[in-house]
Amino acid sequence: MKKILTLLAVMILLVLSACQAPAVDVDVEAPPVVETEPPAADTEVPADAYPVDAHTETPAEVEQVTIDYATYFTLEYKDGYKLLTVTMPWQGATEPLQYALIPAGTSIDEDLNDAMVINTPIDSFVSLSSTYLPFLEQIDGLESLVAVDTADYIFNPDVRQAVQDGTIAQVGSGPTIDIEQVIELDPDVVMTSASGMTEWDTHPVLEQAGLPVVISSDYLEQDPLGRAEWGKFIAAFYDKEAEVDQIFDEMVARYQSAKALTADLTDKVTVFVNTAYEGAWYMPGSESYAAILLMDAGADYLWSDLEGTGAMPIDFEVVVDRAKDADYWLNVGFASSLADLAAMDPRYEEFSAYQQGKVYNNNARVSEMGGTDYYESGVANPDVVLVDLISIFYPDLAAEHVLFNYLFYYRQLQ
Repeated sequence: MKKILTLLAVMILLVLSACQAPAVDVDVEAPPVVETEPPAADTEVPADAYPVDAHTETPAEVEQVTIDYATYFTLEYKDGYKLLTVTMPWQGATEPLQYALIPAGTSIDEDLNDAMVINTPIDSFVSLSSTYLPFLEQIDGLESLVAVDTADYIFNPDVRQAVQDGTIAQVGSGPTIDIEQVIELDPDVVMTSASGMTEWDTHPVLEQAGLPVVISSDYLEQDPLGRAEWGKFIAAFYDKEAEVDQIFDEMVARYQSAKALTADLTDKVTVFVNTAYEGAWYMPGSESYAAILLMDAGADYLWSDLEGTGAMPIDFEVVVDRAKDADYWLNVGFASSLADLAAMDPRYEEFSAYQQGKVYNNNARVSEMGGTDYYESGVANPDVVLVDLISIFYPDLAAEHVLFNYLFYYRQLQ
């Protein structure tokens, strides 16, 4: 089956929208004009109904692609091979990591220094993050998936079914990963992320076992388009980066077209996000992934004066003082209803957004185990996330551009 997708933590200060935790993220022909009201509570949205456009097949001759938005990896075309460089493998890392992608059956005389050699195209892949899955799906790469860390928080129904059937293994993560099982699987690539803290990271034990571990720092990217561009990073191991480049360019055009709808707004809706956690309310900085999406959607994010990319703890009383009269409240963790919010803390009922029913959560697509698709395919499809936000904030504007007649990742709490 082929689906074409256009479309806080270890540390709460890393990235809010790339984890399964309470958190707060065009050839261009405008999509058809459709209704912008969210579906009724009993409206069934097909699990595989991704709002994407068809694209043409990859040219027979693979083109060299450029990296235009991502800041933490580069792709260079050398004489007979490709060189992938992860410029910052984790926050605070001082040395890059390099991967020399050499076509199978060929050899390179050039000194590759400390670059890890990986023969391409690869045939087997271990994914230790669900955010890699939509990019595999873009290139029909799910057939190469031999293991995941855990299926508990994966949304993709095909992957979950394969785990249940035993054709995809669960190997865990961190220092307690099942190394013996990974060795037995003999994968071409094991992809994971890193924090730089050995008590949490998986890659040190993988490296000690001689496994081909590749570090992805996609979660460090704050530009939604930059994060989505890591699909080219994954595709390069399959020699399919040109195919993904075309998909990506089409997505960027849709994102920019949607963003342009709000560019000239002067009267903007006010928005705040998240819920309190152990007495503090973590608000994302103005340079964060979540804040950028809100501002690109034309919102007046009430903590846009908060510098940086991380989430900062704010006193509950301070949040009430600033956001009590806000128009909208988004990304409210595990809450599925207004009653859920009130049960968490009765003080939530003081917010005007609560009283007016203008609370939206990014859990419209959730598996029975709690895997939220916003944190999975949403990473590859920021254009769809952006259209959702515009549809919430400015339904009349969105009517000119929306991709479909219901919110895709978001839903209004009742």
